[in-house]
Amino acid sequence: MAKGRRLSVQELTIGVLGGTGAQGRGLAYRWAKAGLSVLIGSRDAARAESSAAELRAATGSDTVAGADNAGVAARSDVVVVAVPWDAHAATLEPLRAELAGKIVVDCVNPLGFDKQGPFRLDVPEGSAAEQAAALLPESRVTASFHHVSAVLLADGDVEKVDTDVLVLGDDREATDLVRELAERIPGVRGIYGGRLRNAGQVEAFTANLIAINRRYKAHAGIRITDV
Repeated sequence: MAKGRRLSVQELTIGVLGGTGAQGRGLAYRWAKAGLSVLIGSRDAARAESSAAELRAATGSDTVAGADNAGVAARSDVVVVAVPWDAHAATLEPLRAELAGKIVVDCVNPLGFDKQGPFRLDVPEGSAAEQAAALLPESRVTASFHHVSAVLLADGDVEKVDTDVLVLGDDREATDLVRELAERIPGVRGIYGGRLRNAGQVEAFTANLIAINRRYKAHAGIRITDV
């Protein structure tokens, strides 16, 4: 979505690259339930359409479709990146033209795992979101949705997801729209979290949340107080 007339979230098509994975699928499910137009992206178009069909059945929405990642990038107004970290650069680099001028929401967490649990990985650019900005210089890159439980998002019995969502970026209009997109999920509040250069610590904090969830057998999120 290029700068110009400010469209409401309801008017936009939301693409999810990696929409067949747990996080992408959970976000797509909630936005479809909220009546938004959603495109599920995958390297395999047939797999994407199969996931879209399942979401249409689960939500009763007829505004969910699937396509390969390039098709989703081209047809969407806002594109959420929810691919595994090891596929991050390889997924985005070929989509520079399709994503030019559009809001890109990166929710990828560069994490490693060993016997001691999760830990942050070093990223030369500073964060996954900053890598996305370097690969997509004509896109309006933001960082968000790192700390939302995929399990809670996908659970139809959970009416409200009790969490705040931090939104980072250098484009005020883009971060405001992503905050609005977050708040289409019942129970969620979108909170501006700073410039894109601060995305690294937000991504890394996901390792702490995973450790918390493992210890307490929970699906913890975050809340920002006094705002």
